[in-house]
Amino acid sequence: MKNKKLYPIALLSTLLLTISLCITYLYQCKMYSLPVDAITSSLNPKELPIYSVKTDKRQIALSFDAAWGNKDTAKILSILKENDVKATFFMTGGWVSQYPDDVKAIYESGNDLGNHSENHKQMSLLETGEISNELKSVTDKVEKLTGYRMSLFRPPYGDYDNLVITTAKECGYYSIQWSVDSLDWKNYGANNIVDTVLNHKNLKNGAIILMHNGAKYTAEALPDLIKGLKDKGYEIVLISDLIYKENYHMEYDGSQVSNQSDANNRSNTNNKSNTNNKPIINQ
Repeated sequence: MKNKKLYPIALLSTLLLTISLCITYLYQCKMYSLPVDAITSSLNPKELPIYSVKTDKRQIALSFDAAWGNKDTAKILSILKENDVKATFFMTGGWVSQYPDDVKAIYESGNDLGNHSENHKQMSLLETGEISNELKSVTDKVEKLTGYRMSLFRPPYGDYDNLVITTAKECGYYSIQWSVDSLDWKNYGANNIVDTVLNHKNLKNGAIILMHNGAKYTAEALPDLIKGLKDKGYEIVLISDLIYKENYHMEYDGSQVSNQSDANNRSNTNNKSNTNNKPIINQ
């Protein structure tokens, strides 16, 4: 009789444990499938590229990936010049070799040059030496053409792991992602590109916008997009001018934060707390 009474209790305990494990599993799946793969584990800290910059300045950055095609590059440069705007171009080694005059034109017009790897491979599948070679090859090509040594790197497909980010850093590169995807590569039309960017939930101070010089409707959308961004009060700047070069840290969501501004914010918060006669808790 005693065993029969204990049986429902044991069954209930097992059921509750199973439900608890399922909830934990689903929660972790949800956390690690966020659009921005930027969750940091206390046991295995994740090295992060810069998705956006935390700043009080009303600034954002336009970026173009150049890996295939070159039909509209000259037109894009012309539109940027007409609107007194500069952008950042991430180029593969193959694109640099195929269109050296356009690389020079991008640089000479005051726009920024970035590394997009030599062969547009999935970088997280490569070893340290292979990653370095993918970066160094493009670095040498661009420096020979322009005399400029690049410092910005965007991993192909947005694919990275700790080794990719740390190796890029050792090669002298800041790794750059994006916080606003224009989806121009889907070829839904110029209006769709403009609407996607201007109404994007992540369009805010310090945002980095992803576009492609070879996408079908990008050049057509660019004038209205620039106008829309300016109408919202944004200044469009180079990524190299937007990011912090030193004394910064990365937040879990991939936003880059200046240690100085963060310290000032903490100080202001503490001062406000003192004014309200509330105790300050040091963390």
